[in-house]
Amino acid sequence: MKKKIIVRAPVLSRSGYGEHARFVLKALKTKEDIYDIYILNINWGKTGWIYEDNEERRWIDELILKTSAYMQQNNHFDASIQVTIPNEWQKMAPFNIGVTAGIETTKVSPQWIEKSHEVDKIITISEHSKNVYLGTSYDAQNKETGAMIKDYRCKTPIEIVHYPVRTFEPADLNLDFETDFNFLTVSQWGPRKNIENTIMWFVEEFIDVPVGLVVKTFIVNNSIIDRYETEKRINALLKKYPQRKCKIYLLHGDMSDEEMTALYTHPQIKALALLTHGEGFGLPLFEAAYNGMPVLAPNWSGHLDFLYKPTEDKKGKIRNKAHFAKIDYDIGPIPKEVVWDGVIQKGSMWCYPKQGSYKMRLREVYKEHGRFKKQAQDLKSWILKNFTEEQQFQKFTNIINSVLGAADEEVDELFNNLLAEGIK
Repeated sequence: MKKKIIVRAPVLSRSGYGEHARFVLKALKTKEDIYDIYILNINWGKTGWIYEDNEERRWIDELILKTSAYMQQNNHFDASIQVTIPNEWQKMAPFNIGVTAGIETTKVSPQWIEKSHEVDKIITISEHSKNVYLGTSYDAQNKETGAMIKDYRCKTPIEIVHYPVRTFEPADLNLDFETDFNFLTVSQWGPRKNIENTIMWFVEEFIDVPVGLVVKTFIVNNSIIDRYETEKRINALLKKYPQRKCKIYLLHGDMSDEEMTALYTHPQIKALALLTHGEGFGLPLFEAAYNGMPVLAPNWSGHLDFLYKPTEDKKGKIRNKAHFAKIDYDIGPIPKEVVWDGVIQKGSMWCYPKQGSYKMRLREVYKEHGRFKKQAQDLKSWILKNFTEEQQFQKFTNIINSVLGAADEEVDELFNNLLAEGIK
C-alpha cells in the first residue's frame, strides 16, 4: 500500500524556499508507485507566486485540491515533510521530516533546537547548515520539572541533499549594454545580501573605467512600487559619484528560468559577484557556476559545497580546491537590527567581506578574465556531473525510505511482541 505523505511547504512561492519545496515534490514524484502525495501550501513572507501555466503547476494545483478534499474527511497521513524554517515544524503525522535551508550565521536559535525534537529526521542543504545546527548548544530549563539542562542541543539525525542542476534554453532578452564587460549580482535587497557595499565598492574600484554592474534585485516583491523604491535606493548611492565612468544597470521584475539562464550566459556579462554575509546554500551562485560563469564570493558558508572541487595536486593527492575568486572576510556579530526572534539569533555571527579584497578580486577578474573563465568551465563540468537531478532525487527519496522503513520495522516488532505474548 502506498504511503500517504503530506508536504507542508510554500510550493507556489517565488523564493528559495519555494524552489526547495518544488524540488521535494519532484523527488517524491519519481516514486509515485510507493508515495501518495498531498500538499498543504503555505505562504513565504511577502514573496510572489509562480505564475507559469505549465504541466508542473497544473500537477501542483491538482494535488492541492486533492488534499483539501481528503482533509475535510478527517483522514490521516503516514508521514509529513515540512519545508520551512524549523520553528514552524509541528507534529502532523506519526513520522515527520523537517526540511530547511538552514542558517547563514554561526548559531541557530533555541527554538530551532526545541523544534528539532518534534521531527524524526532533518534534511538540510549544505555542510555549513548541518554543522551549525549540530554545533549549537545552550543551557536550558525543563518546562515541566524546572531542572536545568546543560548542553541542550539537536539530537535528531541531519542529512544533506543539495539542490540539483536545472538546465534551460536561454530566452532572447534583447539586452544590449553600453559597456562590453559587465559583472552581475542577483539577490533580494536586504541586510544579509550586502547590496549597498556591492554597488558602492564596485563604483569606487571602476570609477574611471567603462565597466558595468547588472543588479537583478527587489526589496519586497516585483511590483511597480517596489521598482520605484529600488531605483531610489540605487540613485541615492550613486549621487556620491557624479563623474563615474562605470555603469549600474537595474533589472527588476519577474524573470523566468529561461530569462535567468540568458543572463548567466549573456556575452556581455562576464562574472557574478555576491558580497553576501552568509548563505545556507546560495542558489544564484550555484546557477551561475553550473552555467560556466566565474564567481566572486566570500570564502565562507554554504556555497563552498559547490565552489570547491576535488582536484589532484602536484603530489597526486586529491584535495578540495577553490574554483572561484575568493573574497577575504572577518567573522563578527550580526547587527542588532537584523535579529529575528526565533530565526536569526542574537549573539550569533556572520562574515563581513573585506572591502580591499573585494576590489582586488573585481580587478583581477576584469584583467585576467580568461583565467577565471577557464576555471569556471572546469567547475561547470564537475557540477554538471555530480549535482544531477537524478542523483539528488535519489538521495532525498533514500532518506525518506529509511525513515518510513524504520517505522515499518517498529510496527512489525510491536506486532510480533504482541503475538509472542498471546494477544490476538
